[in-house]
Amino acid sequence: MKTKRLLVLGTTSDAGKSSVVAALCRIFSKKWSVSPFKAQNMSLNSWISPEGKEISFAQVIQAWAAGVDPIPEMNPVLLKPTGDRKSQVIMLGEHFANKEAGNYYDSINEVNEILKRSLEKLEEMSDLIIMEGAGGAAEINLYDRDIVNIGTAKLTNAPIILVGDIERGGVFASLYGTVMLLPDDVRKNVKGFVINKFRGDPKILENGLEMIEEITGIPVLGVIPYFKIKLPDEDSMSFKNKTKKYEADKINITVIKLPKISHFTDFEVLEQTANVVYASIDEKIEKSDLIIIPATSAPVDALKAIYKTGMAKQIKDMKGICPIIGIGEGFHLMGEKITNETGTKKEEYDGLGLLNLNTVYSKDEYVQKPTRVKLNVKGFGPILKNIDGEQIEGFKVGTGSVKISNDLVKIFGEDSCCDPSGLIIGTSIHELFNNKNVRTSLLKYLCDNKNIMYDEKEIITKDEAFDELAEIFEKNANMELIEKIIMESDNN
Repeated sequence: MKTKRLLVLGTTSDAGKSSVVAALCRIFSKKWSVSPFKAQNMSLNSWISPEGKEISFAQVIQAWAAGVDPIPEMNPVLLKPTGDRKSQVIMLGEHFANKEAGNYYDSINEVNEILKRSLEKLEEMSDLIIMEGAGGAAEINLYDRDIVNIGTAKLTNAPIILVGDIERGGVFASLYGTVMLLPDDVRKNVKGFVINKFRGDPKILENGLEMIEEITGIPVLGVIPYFKIKLPDEDSMSFKNKTKKYEADKINITVIKLPKISHFTDFEVLEQTANVVYASIDEKIEKSDLIIIPATSAPVDALKAIYKTGMAKQIKDMKGICPIIGIGEGFHLMGEKITNETGTKKEEYDGLGLLNLNTVYSKDEYVQKPTRVKLNVKGFGPILKNIDGEQIEGFKVGTGSVKISNDLVKIFGEDSCCDPSGLIIGTSIHELFNNKNVRTSLLKYLCDNKNIMYDEKEIITKDEAFDELAEIFEKNANMELIEKIIMESDNN
């Protein structure tokens, strides 16, 4: 068959568009070849392909759900905010430019050509392309430059499913208002509503469902119950709401919520085996069994912020009490000095002083090519001694040049190290805890240190999580009508 397309838009940010697309990718991949697509994503949570291409993690998850390898054409444009209204612009997986928010749209014609070519490539490999919008679809002030909602809708003429988040309240008003504010040539393609994150008995919605269908002439395709998706968070909207309390009888791992935190899926796998507490930079962390300083796209701003709030002192005071691990720019913050040469003048800042190293940020080093790596472990210290010589996998993103003192032990190659105690660890390697050997060795140490029996739980696989998501969606949505909408569309 000719390649079909379906566009999933939302009434708001975090309405659940990404999850709906992932569910549909999983469901329809059983009978067709399916590819996800999002014209533009703004996210600090990216993924590096074996070829060194960088794309949003949301489209990676959707590709995995569809059973295909992620490629840059699934997310042609990725914007990574770096602070001060600036973003790093990634085009087809490659660094394109660093631009201020308004200036990005100077190259809108070039971007549109990239979108067309990307869709053409996906057509060659797919029976169905399931596309995702961004934020709320009816941002009327952005219609002239909205490539991801209105632009994609007009470019593809695809049938549209509109997702509303009932948990926020006002779902019927948001569905109706969004439809009425869409341009005429886009509104006509809205073929169905999905109401997401419902808690309670769906029967209480029946009158409302009938009324919204009567008023708009658009059917409600499903009411999806609220449930905890066992997949990594795709963007910062869902991550911001994460918080937990310390529990005395469990291993408490504290992740510091730095400003502009990035690659936060680095440690989400630990949530399945420990109590992971996401601490704001003005909270108390004294009950921690492990502290993780994560990556950030604005390390200088993050460093200033943690000194201002007192979080820096808290972290330093925990040295010798619990292990501290820094990842990416979080690793850099652990050093003696950070030198910033990316602006008009050279600036130098005191780091946390946990590791004897210095980091320099310069314009050239900021755009180093990301790479996936396989490295051998030097099993130094109580955490890593049991996996000496074993291999780990992950990826590096080239921000900053790190100079490590000779008194530190290089544990995962040239840009990872630990102090003489083996309990202060820094690394540039993302996805470190996805390695079972590292995760197990770390958790065993933490349990022994706290006199807790280590229970090696089986980590839920991606396929299990995708199947659960698809099953819940299929039970609560009219899949026959959704398939009919796809098959009857003329979007070629």
